[in-house]
Amino acid sequence: MRWGKQARPEWRLDPDFLTVNHGSFGATPLFVRAEQDRWRERMEAQPTRFMAALPFHIRAAADRLGAFLGAKGNDIVFTDNATTGCNAVLRSLALRPGDEILLLGHAYGAVHNTARFVAEQAGATLRTATVPFPDYSDDRLVEAVTAALTPRTRLAVIDHIASHSALVFPAARIAAACRAAGVPILIDGAHAPGQIDLDLTAIGADFYTGNCHKWLCAPKCSAFLWVAPNRQTTLHPTVISHGFGSGFQAEFDWTGTRDPSAALSVPAALDFHARLGGPALRARNVALAAEGASLIARRLNTEFITTGGAMGLIRLPWQGDPLALRTRLLAAGTDAPVHALAGANWLRISAFAYNELNDFARLAELVSAMSPNSDRILS
Repeated sequence: MRWGKQARPEWRLDPDFLTVNHGSFGATPLFVRAEQDRWRERMEAQPTRFMAALPFHIRAAADRLGAFLGAKGNDIVFTDNATTGCNAVLRSLALRPGDEILLLGHAYGAVHNTARFVAEQAGATLRTATVPFPDYSDDRLVEAVTAALTPRTRLAVIDHIASHSALVFPAARIAAACRAAGVPILIDGAHAPGQIDLDLTAIGADFYTGNCHKWLCAPKCSAFLWVAPNRQTTLHPTVISHGFGSGFQAEFDWTGTRDPSAALSVPAALDFHARLGGPALRARNVALAAEGASLIARRLNTEFITTGGAMGLIRLPWQGDPLALRTRLLAAGTDAPVHALAGANWLRISAFAYNELNDFARLAELVSAMSPNSDRILS
């Protein structure tokens, strides 16, 4: 297992840029990119023959991914990203005026917009369960979700790992609360695969979507949607094509002519993840994120939050426009999202195989230079 500087040759990352934001878009290693190129070569060598065999290859990739996720491949379909998976579920709802969709207060913006669009089209409404923050606890979150469920709730959309706050939420406990109330639950697990251990069957959700391009390092446009067997017949992709009415897999596996090489490269990404250590890598990343967040917080004389995953959250001890602060970090040669939460700005870091503690020491110096009290204000 090679981590830190020794692992960096596996990627073609810009050596002059401090990469501490794996969580936003991931980074595809050379090994996986080569596999995607091989799939593209096969496709272009004889497109008709390739497309005829595509359903077999897609199902084989789904089986491999299912084994990694603790699920059956038959219950998994590929989507371009987790937002697409959420759209498929939300836009398949048969809502009526007065119905409700429940979201968390830390819901991802694109998913919130989708839920709002669907609700407005049907005359339904959105409800929000408040996430206790920064004084977070699993018990308080489960209580907040349970209290927000009503007889009108037709779907609960719950993040597994929140994008802005990076907190890992108790998906199985929330799913159990929703089942007890008779409410279907969609879990937005955009950040979960490859960042934390996953067993989709054990979680007990009705729908679960996640990205493979982030922590599993698959190519962009590789994500999945897992659907419980009893929910598959009423679900449809956002693009209706020749498979309409032919079943869950048929509808999602073919939504028109497109490049399937990203999804077909997921098994190679799984092999790469295993070669880097699999569970050991995930545990190492979680520990490094906590250590990095602590280091930055000490440098800034502020607080940090241990999120439970491979991302850390540090409270910035000054105000300012979050987007402007992030733009200044980009100009300084690094990138870490800055989000406004609970009346403060919070810096989110990611720890991955190619990172080491010194990366976060460098980030601490760059962020410190943004302080209004610093004589090294970034231009």
